[in-house]
Amino acid sequence: MPDPRPGAHDTPPASLPMGTADLAYHLAMGGRPLPAGFLFGFSGRAPTLDSVRARVAERALRIPALRYRIARSSRTFTRVDAIDVERHVHEAWLPGDDDGSGAGRLMLSRPMGGDGRPPWDVWLVHGPAGGHSLCYRTDHTFQDGVGAAHTARALLDDHPAGGPPAYRGRRPALGGLVGALGDVAASFRAGDMPAFDVPVSGRTTLCQAVVPVARLRAVGRANGATVNDVFLAALAHAVGTWHHKNTGSVHPPLPVAVPMSVRPGGEECAPGNRLVVARVLLPCDAPSPRHALSRVTARTDGLRAGRQRDALRLLLTAGPRGVGARVGTRMVNGRSVAGPVSSVDFGSALVHQGSTARRSVVYSGLGAGIRCLTTLTSQHDTACLAVIHDEALKGADELPDLWLAALLELERL
Repeated sequence: MPDPRPGAHDTPPASLPMGTADLAYHLAMGGRPLPAGFLFGFSGRAPTLDSVRARVAERALRIPALRYRIARSSRTFTRVDAIDVERHVHEAWLPGDDDGSGAGRLMLSRPMGGDGRPPWDVWLVHGPAGGHSLCYRTDHTFQDGVGAAHTARALLDDHPAGGPPAYRGRRPALGGLVGALGDVAASFRAGDMPAFDVPVSGRTTLCQAVVPVARLRAVGRANGATVNDVFLAALAHAVGTWHHKNTGSVHPPLPVAVPMSVRPGGEECAPGNRLVVARVLLPCDAPSPRHALSRVTARTDGLRAGRQRDALRLLLTAGPRGVGARVGTRMVNGRSVAGPVSSVDFGSALVHQGSTARRSVVYSGLGAGIRCLTTLTSQHDTACLAVIHDEALKGADELPDLWLAALLELERL
């Protein structure tokens, strides 16, 4: 079936320069790949590896983001004119993976190809009792979460349409420009985050929780908040509870980086990152989830009113990309923030060969001293919270249950 997405039938340029965000990831990782992508969990009989490879072979050359490799020495993306599907599509068995998190850990731990081919692969992972996962994986230097969502749908979905909404740029307000400059200035100071002040082990693991999206929306409607606000408030209370349980102390407001997409319409499957990050202090010191939600909502309302997303985009791209990239590396590293906290709405459920995914998860590895990454991925009527953390964070696997408890408390108010 032809891919309906814009740009899917155009001949892409022979090479493209890294953008500011791409270069920031390249610098932060020292040229090493940082795995990122989407995982889709299914029930029932799995497709065959040959059938998945046939789908990928049919579509890959029509999707711009799959046509480039990273030329790190020249800091460019270089087009390829042939794709060896057998080197990009793989199979694995995890018979003990009862909740699907093992597939995520596998994607985080498997080495990525460094042989000059385009930096993506697809995995068919067989779980217990007929369950299986399809995983699309790329290098974060090459693609952000929203781009990965569109690319995964274009590559794997029976009817590839929809996905996260396009960014529509506007002129930033004065308050947004002031806020953006304040975020940059704050990145030069070490963040106060005692729960995450542990040496990095370099070993990454993942834990998760699944909830109906309707629960998050209902809490949001009752409090004049968005689903993302509810996610952040429950996470703030979860971290505060976790830290207090371990130390008996109140955790100070936690600096995190909140990615915001600036991917415009027509570039859904274009290579490269199209994102900026805002600095947010999660109110881990709030006495209740309700108080945390009130403080989070005030902060995000201010971001929207000042159009800080537009201000950050202007600030990071107005000058030389090297300058913007180095500013970006300061804003997202383990000295200034605990880690990224990201929310992606995938849209309607992925359907592959007639089977509908039960859940989806956006994930990324850790780098630049980051100890923890938390994502909330919505698909149709289901949301999945994933906490990807360094193994040095002992007990961090409690955070999904603490997040669910905070959500339940918000529902009772």
